[in-house]
Parts: sequence; structure tokens; C-alpha cells
Amino acid sequence: MNFLYVLDPMCSWCWAFAPTMKHLQQQYPDIPVEYLMGGLAPDSDAPMPQPLQQTIQSTWRHINQHTGTSFNHDFWTTCQPRRSTYPACRAVLAAEQLREGSTSDMINAIQQAYYLDAKNPSDSSTLSDIAVNLGLDEDTFIQLIESESIETLLQQHLKLSRQIGANGFPSLYLATDNNTLVPISLGYSDWKTVERKLKQEIMRG
Repeated sequence: MNFLYVLDPMCSWCWAFAPTMKHLQQQYPDIPVEYLMGGLAPDSDAPMPQPLQQTIQSTWRHINQHTGTSFNHDFWTTCQPRRSTYPACRAVLAAEQLREGSTSDMINAIQQAYYLDAKNPSDSSTLSDIAVNLGLDEDTFIQLIESESIETLLQQHLKLSRQIGANGFPSLYLATDNNTLVPISLGYSDWKTVERKLKQEIMRG
């Protein structure tokens, strides 16, 4: 039995879901979490159109009002936003290859850099700084994040997330011992809601 968590590190609802995941891992430490990069937006060097910037800023405000999640809106004036989240997904995959068990650390660091420190995880320089702060070798990380092997792995993650029907993020599943995926949270849920669903499924299983 394990949890399968489908996300994008630059998904604002996944940022809001982070406290729920923290509770999950504290309450169920013996059930491992497998992470799957869902990928919101492919590579792009084009500046994000102004209407899209306004839409995302509005989403941040909505999430803050709905969940209390903090956002640093300085991002929109200090950075050049791009609709490009695949680099952040590759950074997570590269970190795990460099140091097993570092997936959640890289996800958390990307989210904090983006949402609290107003830094742009679409930029390779931001991702390199995060890797260094996590104690990873910068040159090796840069080589890996740009490698064909990480791109292939990302495409495998994207394909699998589509195959299981995880079309929105966050998506949390319980993978049972008989190889069935039970949806626990499709989209944002608070911890009480997730815990109630989990207890039902674990008792049923």
C-alpha cells in the first residue's frame, strides 16, 4: 500500500495542499508517498500574457481567502512570469536522482521560493540556487536537469498521470495492495476531509 500524489510544483492549489500532505506523512509514516509530476505548462520563453497574469493573481487571492495560504504578490512585479512549469518538474526528478528521498524537499523549496520569496522557478538560475541550498552539486544538477534521461522520465510521468485520469492537481490516491487506485482527494481538500476519506478506505480494505 502506498500513496500516489500527482502534482505540479508551481500549481498554486498544490501549495495550498502542502499542509494536508504534511499531516498525511505525520499520521501515516509507514505508508510511503510516490510522487508523480503532472506538468501544468510546457517549456516557453514567452512572457506570460497580461490577462493570464491577472487570472492567476486572482486565483492566488481566492486561495488565500479560502484556505489562508500565504502568497507574495511581489512576484508579479519583480519577476518576468512565463507559463512554463516543466523546468520545475524536471528539477524535482533530478533532485531525486542525485539524492534519494529528496523529492519532497525539492517540491517544498520550489514552492517556498515561488510563493513566499517571489522567485521564478521557470528560470534555471532559480532552480540551481534551490539545488545548492539543498546541498546538491550545482554542476551535476544543471547537467541532469538538461539531460535526455530526465526529459524521458518527465514524459513518462506526464503519460502515467493522464492514464490514471489525474487531469487536475493536486490529485491524491491510495494505491491498495490489490493494485487498485482509490481517489482520496481530486483537487484541494483540507486535512480533516482527507483523513475522513482515508479512514473509510483503510477500514474497508
